[in-house]
Amino acid sequence: MANAVLASVDGRIGPPAEATISILDEGLLRGDGAFEVIKLYGGHPFRLAAHVDRLGRSAAAIELEFERTALEAEIEALLESGEAPEGCLRLVVTRGGRRVLTLEELPPFAESVAVALVELSPSEILSGVKSLSYAANMQATRIAARRGAGEAVYVRPDGIVLEAPTSSIFWVDAGGALRTPALDVGILDSITRDVILDGLDVEEGAFGRDSLLGAREAFLASTNREVQPVAAVDDADLEVVGGQGAAEAKRVLAEAVQSERVASATA
Repeated sequence: MANAVLASVDGRIGPPAEATISILDEGLLRGDGAFEVIKLYGGHPFRLAAHVDRLGRSAAAIELEFERTALEAEIEALLESGEAPEGCLRLVVTRGGRRVLTLEELPPFAESVAVALVELSPSEILSGVKSLSYAANMQATRIAARRGAGEAVYVRPDGIVLEAPTSSIFWVDAGGALRTPALDVGILDSITRDVILDGLDVEEGAFGRDSLLGAREAFLASTNREVQPVAAVDDADLEVVGGQGAAEAKRVLAEAVQSERVASATA
């Protein structure tokens, strides 16, 4: 779990332990809200505008209004109020009208992870929405843990591979093609996924579980996880762990981060 080091609630900055919202806020009572998590590199939030844009799309999809201008000002104030950790910035908007921001330190991720396939029927109503309703995602990870894996990967009832609870999945098939599920199968429009798609030749589509089970190599990709090689799928060890696919994805992501930091420093 991440460790929050500084918080802002509607622009009031202070220690996380002193940050409060009403216990009647439906963001708490019903998980009714939206959020984003943005990786910090040298205190710089990577792809900030893209994350705030996606927060706006998520909020619009659940008919939740928030003041974007106020949120952006609060982000700037929070980042300037102290030394940001080499972690992440979390943005939360709730049905009760609260804007909650936290700067968080991140624990290290393992060099690789075993995954278990968990069946999921995606909700068309919340398709592509980064909602606060994450109980199902966390339960999927617990199901995977009971099966001896470090993370779950969702598959639809018809066997189509989707994503992990908090990351995208990529794999190199037996023929050497790099694959990832297409957005229209019912997955989140991941910003890290977009970076990899922009930099590499990736085949998007509706791929069955057998494609992933027969993969030579696979990796997860997300804001905080960055690129994490997969060691096994449903107890079957992969032929390659941390091979060329993951290495190229890491290179593309690192180049995008560096390019943005240079552009930001010279702006």
